[in-house]
Amino acid sequence: MPRTLIAAITLAAWTLSAHAAPALRHIAIENGEGLEYVRTVPKPVTYRNVKALQLVAAADNDSVALVKDLDFKDGTLEVDLAGLPGPGAANTARGFVGVAFRSAPHAAAFDCFYLRPTNGRADDQLRRNHSAQYVSEPDYGWERLRTQTPGVYESYVDLETGAWTHVKIEVNGVRARLFVNGAAQPSLIVNDLKRGVTSGAIGLWIGPGTEAYFRNLQITTQ
Repeated sequence: MPRTLIAAITLAAWTLSAHAAPALRHIAIENGEGLEYVRTVPKPVTYRNVKALQLVAAADNDSVALVKDLDFKDGTLEVDLAGLPGPGAANTARGFVGVAFRSAPHAAAFDCFYLRPTNGRADDQLRRNHSAQYVSEPDYGWERLRTQTPGVYESYVDLETGAWTHVKIEVNGVRARLFVNGAAQPSLIVNDLKRGVTSGAIGLWIGPGTEAYFRNLQITTQ
């Protein structure tokens, strides 16, 4: 086969690969199947008239439900979620609920965006400013980030406790952006993901003392 023809075929294949459409995957999380549970027990329920997966966290630790057989690096995550303080939760509980991404096995390390729903409409501006949060576990929890770089990794977003909230996360390299309830502009921008460029699982994340619900998880990979 002539070299020019081989070169042309190679170039065409590379072009098709480079411009391939992103892969969209819908994960049926509502039934609780296909997930690995870390420090939580799932329960398929009906919440506010729709099917959902309920997760409840212990009072002293966070919990994660990882999507099995998925390696995510760059792309977009979308999910509907709702969070509120669980029964008997401490006064400091905020209904912490969010999404972990690029997780190491068994949630040993991951990046995460999460919401504090009870802060969204609190009658205290400082609490409102802490409505959305980025963390990178285990090295960069919210306390370290807030102490070292106040206001950089958290922001205000209007939230209603216990209400269904649509979350979209865009991840590209060391950058990630959080969009809430279909807003055209991100609520929180991170330009230096603390774990760098890596890949891993996607997880449904909840914080201490939280009762949370999830549905409609969609993942688009680049």
